[in-house]
Amino acid sequence: MSDPIQTEPTDTPPPAPAPAPAPAETAPKQDEQLAAAKQEAAASYDRYTRAVADLENFRKRTLREKEELRLYALSGLLEDVIPILDNLGLGLAAAKQQTDVKSIVDGVSLTLEQFKSTLSRHGLKEVNPAGQRFDPNFHECISHQPSADVAEENVIQVVRLGYTLNSRLLRPASVIVSSGPAK
Repeated sequence: MSDPIQTEPTDTPPPAPAPAPAPAETAPKQDEQLAAAKQEAAASYDRYTRAVADLENFRKRTLREKEELRLYALSGLLEDVIPILDNLGLGLAAAKQQTDVKSIVDGVSLTLEQFKSTLSRHGLKEVNPAGQRFDPNFHECISHQPSADVAEENVIQVVRLGYTLNSRLLRPASVIVSSGPAK
């Protein structure tokens, strides 16, 4: 008959867990890691405070530069206008001594052209829509008037010139617009 297979019991104990490191060995490693972490945290905090200070300095410098720009933005224009003021003063002095009105008118006309030229160099352009189609973006209609000569919705007369500065409207031209032939 059959003999049951017998197994012999083994006397080998199960593997023992790894021994825990001795407290004396882990303490120096943990102290070193803690010291390194504290050093890194201090360096990060130092970088943070420097960045905050740099940002604050940048903000103050930007405000100061913006204020300087506002105060002195017109200096280039005004330097160009000063000779015109000189010419007007000379013209006024000459007008007091002259009896010939034509020479005074010519002098004032030259000074006006000098002034317009100076402003034009700085981006100021006249809007003179005489004879053009009415454009509400650049013109202000102050009146309609019937006209057999001028087509309907075209400018008959410019009452006050308009101005643009670097293509931006400063003041619309005040105009009288044709309403077409009288009915």
